[in-house]
Amino acid sequence: MAHTNDARPRASLGRVLDDLGSTLLDLVHGDPDRPGEIGGLVIHDPLDQPMLPPHALVLGVGVDAPGEIAALLRALGRRRAVALVLRAPVPLTDEVRVAADEAGVAVLGLSRGAPWGHLSEMLRSLLVGGDGVDPAESLGGLPAGDLFAVANAVASLLDAPITIEDRNSRVLAFSVRQDEADPSRVETILGRQVPERYFRNLRERGVFQDLLRDDRPIYIEPVPGDNSGLTMPRVAIGVRAGDQVLGSIWAAVPGPLSEERHEALRESAKLVALHLLRVRAGADVQRRLRADLLRSALEGGAGAGAALERLGLAGRPLLVLGVALDERDRHRDDDGGGAAVVHDRQRLGDAFALHLSAFHPISAVAEIGEVTYGLVPVAGTGDRAGTRAERTLQDFLDRVGDRLPAVAAVGPAALDLSGVAHSRSWVDRVLRVLRERRGHRRIGSLDELQGEALIIEMRDLAAARGDEPTGALARLVDYDRRHHAYLVQTLRAWLDAFGDVAAAADSVFVHQNTFRYRLRRVAEVGRIDLADPDQRFAVMLQLRVLRVGSLPDPVADA
Repeated sequence: MAHTNDARPRASLGRVLDDLGSTLLDLVHGDPDRPGEIGGLVIHDPLDQPMLPPHALVLGVGVDAPGEIAALLRALGRRRAVALVLRAPVPLTDEVRVAADEAGVAVLGLSRGAPWGHLSEMLRSLLVGGDGVDPAESLGGLPAGDLFAVANAVASLLDAPITIEDRNSRVLAFSVRQDEADPSRVETILGRQVPERYFRNLRERGVFQDLLRDDRPIYIEPVPGDNSGLTMPRVAIGVRAGDQVLGSIWAAVPGPLSEERHEALRESAKLVALHLLRVRAGADVQRRLRADLLRSALEGGAGAGAALERLGLAGRPLLVLGVALDERDRHRDDDGGGAAVVHDRQRLGDAFALHLSAFHPISAVAEIGEVTYGLVPVAGTGDRAGTRAERTLQDFLDRVGDRLPAVAAVGPAALDLSGVAHSRSWVDRVLRVLRERRGHRRIGSLDELQGEALIIEMRDLAAARGDEPTGALARLVDYDRRHHAYLVQTLRAWLDAFGDVAAAADSVFVHQNTFRYRLRRVAEVGRIDLADPDQRFAVMLQLRVLRVGSLPDPVADA
């Protein structure tokens, strides 16, 4: 399909099919030249209908039954959606065809093997035109930051399908005519990443080192393929801004380039560098702007109302969500740990923004300090919205997995400006509990974790005042230090086991008779009546709040 960027709006359905068609998407049924721009990208949730902006492009993940597809098409037609994407092969029955025609919703098929997340990222990159880049601005005669338009222009100059990739061989954009390349190129685009076996081969051959060192195009002999023999040769060139390598351009070619096309590729790399810098600048500006607006809204000060207006979230109940890196088990080099953490926080924030906007098109996300916050409108009752938000967070944590281990929290529904600030404080308290406690729990709300949050806050207060153990606990600590005994450990084990001597003895790996002897010594040395509930509670609170000698962190097991 010919690329006709000048004839269509940058975010039209036709533009999407021009740039992603034949590789990721196919038009199954409907009108690709429907006028108007796509208003947003939404993932269909069969359990809880998401809010749709006008002219939405909807991803029907898991929708495959003809009756279900037809019902969804009719519902999307009432909500003025522009198209529905389904996993190929799409069952285009008469029922589905009639429903699509009546709804005025086009049906697209996502190629098998292409992840939904990859399609979502590609679509967002295409639809937003560079994350805040002004589409009226041009560089080299092409819309600034429009990497797909740049890829098609370079492909025309070289008469070869090309990809634009970042420093990690991740595909940022690709041109048309990818069907003329080999299976490895198709696999690269479907997965948005150079397959590991090819990446390893190229690295062993020193190709990536050559790209970093040389500013000229590099001709790369075919790489041994799987069942299809050899891949096509490649010509690649690094994309630079001064001494910094921003990425690379890769062309699948039948043989070495002519001198004329060799020079055209060098000039194209300079143009791609300008567009990559513009995309980065636009993303940075947009990120800072939204962070400032979201910070104002979350703090609830004088500018909170205006900030919500600019974010498009004023006049409606809201939920505050938060995610943060779980750094309990991270191992970082002393010289690079700080930079690595900052980088991972930004990656986590970007991934969360992408994930949340798919489920809540009208939302705001920004990284503020160590936490990435999301502000989403409440749909339905507060309890239902909270459950849906927790499900969205759990899905996000499952997706990032161990690559970016994180914890997440959801605050209560906020009905006004002060409620937004209050909800944010709940999120902060829950995130702190999750990051400091032992165990594998990664998501929560204050309704479940308020007790642990209070213990942490009491511990902060005690530390600020310099509080030390007194009374019975002080006597036990002193005795243990002078006699190398285990009376504090014994007391804590007994309290944690609710007075069950057998369980308490097992927890500290001693015989029950030994444990009973130590427990009697606790009462004698500490001068504490263990049958008195007030005395038990007082010493239990001290053990939880105060840091006592070499005992484990009292909050960690709270």
